[in-house]
Amino acid sequence: MKKLLLLLLISASSFAQKDGYWDKERAFTKEIKLSSGNRTLIKIDELPEGTSEFVFRISLIEENGKITNSLASILKAIPDPTGISQGTAGAITLTNAVSGDDTCIYGIFTSEKAGTQFLKDGKIDKACYGVKEPISKDSKVISIKNTSCLNNAPHIWFAFENKNWVLSTKIVLEVVAWVDYKMSRGWNAETKKELVAIGERLDWYKKSPKSDAFLAQFIESFSAKYKYSEFKQMLPVEKTRAIELIKEDAIKQAKQTNSYLKEIRNDVRLLMMNNRDKEAIEKYQQLVFDKAIATDLDYSQMGALYLKTKQYTKAETYFNKAIALNKSEIRYQLNLAHVYLFTNRISESKKIHEQYKNQNISEYVSWIEATKSDFESFEKAGLPIQDFKKILRILD
Repeated sequence: MKKLLLLLLISASSFAQKDGYWDKERAFTKEIKLSSGNRTLIKIDELPEGTSEFVFRISLIEENGKITNSLASILKAIPDPTGISQGTAGAITLTNAVSGDDTCIYGIFTSEKAGTQFLKDGKIDKACYGVKEPISKDSKVISIKNTSCLNNAPHIWFAFENKNWVLSTKIVLEVVAWVDYKMSRGWNAETKKELVAIGERLDWYKKSPKSDAFLAQFIESFSAKYKYSEFKQMLPVEKTRAIELIKEDAIKQAKQTNSYLKEIRNDVRLLMMNNRDKEAIEKYQQLVFDKAIATDLDYSQMGALYLKTKQYTKAETYFNKAIALNKSEIRYQLNLAHVYLFTNRISESKKIHEQYKNQNISEYVSWIEATKSDFESFEKAGLPIQDFKKILRILD
């Protein structure tokens, strides 16, 4: 026996996986005393959520006989169903303490009605799995995903018929489930349709340049964070919050943050052009800065919003942050020079203009052209213009 268990340990180590576990804590074991020629139907405890396979062992023993090792204890040495399917099941049956020639036939049913019919006629034609030839012991791994009649079956029943013509027999039935980690979370092809429907209603799904990639990541992120049962128990306000957080994570994980920011910036610019500056600031704050995903471009644009609305202290803070994030972008220096100009720090503004006036803001726009263009925009926005000439003299 020790040699056999050692062999099982060595064999199983070759197939060890980390995608599930044998739920030996909820293993089902039942001893059944069955009179000669009689039949019985045994309802198995509900299999744990996420069960992808289950292993069972049937042992017929003498009245005073005992199983030397429980099935659950043996499975401690077998990490996954693969190990069993590679021949270990045959070895498991050898651990039975079998005496005599007691035999039975059995079937596995997914409805009590079908099992009850077996009690009447002894036919196992309607069984998901059955053995018609009398056996004294048996064990097998049943894959639920590969056995269509077991899919989504809430309960299973084992039916037995004692094939001894004279003597009673004792049947020991043991069932242990293999719980797949992913399946145990309750997400399957059917339940994920709910996430698909939610994802397709999200604003970013409609705007994303790669909507399918975003949706796939949204489903993956949501199902990884929440079990289906947790999702269904959420209050509406909790569900809304969870969806928003998962959306943000999916955008990041799908590497679509830059595309997302580009859309927000375009929306903000459109609001600015229509003089809806307060709305633009609130949207930018909620969708970018509160989520801590702002780049130097965003700090610069938010600074421009504060500058346009004469919130000079905030504008200076945001422009300095943009400069700290990207020191090579001299456009941010020009923005800072504007703040100095509007806050009566003209000498500091002049110093910046003197330093950069001979450079280009971009490939086709010079510092001087950008400054004059900004001054025109400021005048239209109603900002004070009395000191513009002091700067223009330096540039000319």
